[in-house]
Amino acid sequence: MEIQIALPGVKLGIIEADGARVEASGEELAHLIHEACARKQREFTLTTLAEAEAVRAVRAMFRAWGMDPSKYRPSSEALLRRVVQGKGLYFISNIVDLVNLGSIETAWPYGCYDRAKVHPRVVFRHGQAGESYERVGKEMWHLEGRPALADAQGPFGAPISDSTRTMITDATRDVLIVVYAPAASLDSGVKDASQSVADRLSRFAHAAATRISFCGPSETT
Repeated sequence: MEIQIALPGVKLGIIEADGARVEASGEELAHLIHEACARKQREFTLTTLAEAEAVRAVRAMFRAWGMDPSKYRPSSEALLRRVVQGKGLYFISNIVDLVNLGSIETAWPYGCYDRAKVHPRVVFRHGQAGESYERVGKEMWHLEGRPALADAQGPFGAPISDSTRTMITDATRDVLIVVYAPAASLDSGVKDASQSVADRLSRFAHAAATRISFCGPSETT
């Protein structure tokens, strides 16, 4: 799936999977998640997390979009803060859980969507006046001037919180994952992170086929 980028400072990793099965995370995936959480607890405190290079890069990306990352925290930083405080990650489903695992590993926001409910053409842009959606597990999210993924039916996702319209459910079979990486990130790093998600969708969600693609500015270093 092609995504047009209309905002500065970002490159996107795009992962698609066909024929996935949504179920509870098994013992192997849960073990990987617990190990990753333990590593992050050893690596960071809340103070040092805020100074981590990847976290600072994501915050700079948010500022380039006109967002205050202290007021509207990137989803990746919110997950990492939870982990560093010893609260671990919520276990929701195998697909959501493996996406959250990738996000804490890279410190980049990831979006997770039911691809059958996404209607091309998709654009990553600022929300327009009057646009909003119901957030997963939360209140309405008003999008004017805020970063949003939007399809033919309007906004459905953001690197802060995604919508209920395109959320992963037990009926989901085809999956779209978006990795929001700062533009200065190495292309190889974004592709490696995307491939890791694709491999885990095959391994832990029984996806019959996966594809990865990439859009955004090429690396300059």
